[in-house]
Amino acid sequence: MDTVRSLAVEILNRIEVKGAFAEPLLDEVLSGNRLNNILDRKLLTQIVYGTLRLRGRIDWIIALFYRGRLDDLDTDVKNVLRMSVYQLFFTQRLPHFAVCDEAVKIAKRLNPKTSGLVNAVLRNAIRRTGEIAYPDGKESPALFISVFHSHPLWLVEKWIRLFGFEHTAMLCHANNEVPPAAVRVNRIKITREAVVRELGEEKIEAVPASYSPDGLILTTPSKPIRETRSYQNGHVQMQDEASQMIARLADPRRGDRILDLCAGTGGKTTHLAAIMGNEGHITAIDVSRQKLAALKKNAERLGVSIIHTLPGDAAGSLKIDTQQKFDKILIDAPCSGLGSLRRNPEIKWRLTPQDIDKSAALQRCLIRNAVHYIKDGGRLIYSTCTNLPEENEDIIEDFLETHGGFHRLPLPETIPGNFRDERGHFKTKTHLCGLDGFFGAILGC
Repeated sequence: MDTVRSLAVEILNRIEVKGAFAEPLLDEVLSGNRLNNILDRKLLTQIVYGTLRLRGRIDWIIALFYRGRLDDLDTDVKNVLRMSVYQLFFTQRLPHFAVCDEAVKIAKRLNPKTSGLVNAVLRNAIRRTGEIAYPDGKESPALFISVFHSHPLWLVEKWIRLFGFEHTAMLCHANNEVPPAAVRVNRIKITREAVVRELGEEKIEAVPASYSPDGLILTTPSKPIRETRSYQNGHVQMQDEASQMIARLADPRRGDRILDLCAGTGGKTTHLAAIMGNEGHITAIDVSRQKLAALKKNAERLGVSIIHTLPGDAAGSLKIDTQQKFDKILIDAPCSGLGSLRRNPEIKWRLTPQDIDKSAALQRCLIRNAVHYIKDGGRLIYSTCTNLPEENEDIIEDFLETHGGFHRLPLPETIPGNFRDERGHFKTKTHLCGLDGFFGAILGC
């Protein structure tokens, strides 16, 4: 029989072993009939995301009370311990005896030989809570941030060099907070005011987002947004407020021909279509046919008919008629994703410095390849959800140095001043504005 905690371990194992992401795994469980109680569904989400966000600090605690090497433990045993330590030390309403008892039962089912170890480590941690100490912040500031705020040490050291100690500590703290539930109103079908009333009928309070004119923040999300009439009728799309600003950078107009080179499942693509009033032409490219199939299904739900999908590798040759060039090209480039750690905390535990180098190489290829498809006087819009200069500013500077016909264009007036850096780039900083961390630049020819 499935329990909240056994499901949590199952999901954490799949994330670690198979490189999966938490959100679709949770959606798979919550959209099925494995958990029907609303409180259990909320608890499962809390345990999975809480364990992922605080995994570094949790592992530090486990290591204090486990005599062997933590890396040598089987993945399922580590995740039983991790989700249990999260509940013991970072939640308030779960009794210790219940957490330990459930952990031992799960360990017995997974590997009977490990149940005694799990029981000993957890009870030892409870007994000796007062002995838990973290690295000294003055002697080892990077290590302290890494452990206490639960981020890989190499990444903390990198951010300290870029942003300084104070901003790095603030950023890491912000990355561990639960992000607001944000949706984008689909103006093809409905107004923002009407959606507020519609959600209210389902006991979900929504308020206008602070920056995006299409955004709503759900302050009392009483059930998953996909289960609401607003979602099922195509009135809303789940999308962080910072992500909603990317389509605004493109400033799309009715009748535009737009190329979305890395469309994915189409959150930004369908937003472009909505701003265009569903008039014009959008070609959506992605290397994944599965993502394009999801895009087409989502576009149908939203009532968008101007998106035409085309599978292909945007870093290579595309089957596009170069005689029919585009007014605007959006390059929402694949990146490290470090601006989205609140929503995707698993990223920080699997990312390596080599991954960033690979992303930067791909990004350079994508933006250079886009030149073949832009019309004279057109615009390239480059965006990422990361805060690293090698994936952002360095890509833009390198492109401008090697493509003399292009120049940086000013951001639209709809972009708030606090999201503009000194070189005219769009930039959101999670620890300062409460949004995911995005970067954007507009290039004209």
